Amino acid sequence: MTRDESSKKDDQKSSSEVKPRTSRRRFGRDYNLSVLAEADACKKPGELGALLRREGLYSSHLSSWRNQRDRGGLKGAARKRGPKPREVNPLDKRVRELERENAKLLRRVKRAEAMIEVQKKVSDLWGVTLPKSDDDESDS
Repeated sequence: MTRDESSKKDDQKSSSEVKPRTSRRRFGRDYNLSVLAEADACKKPGELGALLRREGLYSSHLSSWRNQRDRGGLKGAARKRGPKPREVNPLDKRVRELERENAKLLRRVKRAEAMIEVQKKVSDLWGVTLPKSDDDESDS
């Protein structure tokens, strides 16, 4: 084998594409019921096999769909998958608003207290006496 032939083979190997992965087929409730009705109508030998080949199904599909139908799984509206939606409490929104307002007022109170402390320190440095408030008298 020559050098050119081996490099051509390497090029052929590296240029091969990866086939995309196929997804799992999903059958709807209406489709399942229609196929089951058709399968139940098959009386002659070979009709059921022809139906399965035409639809691209396996006999296990029919047996599992029959079990679902017998248990009532194929009746009514399709069940939604996933977590059940939580019931919304009408007071939750009001509680969140009040908590937000409370936090805002607490920040304002802290800021006001800090300003008062600064004013007290400044008045002490300048030697000015501030009039006592009702809160200061109750602290003593």
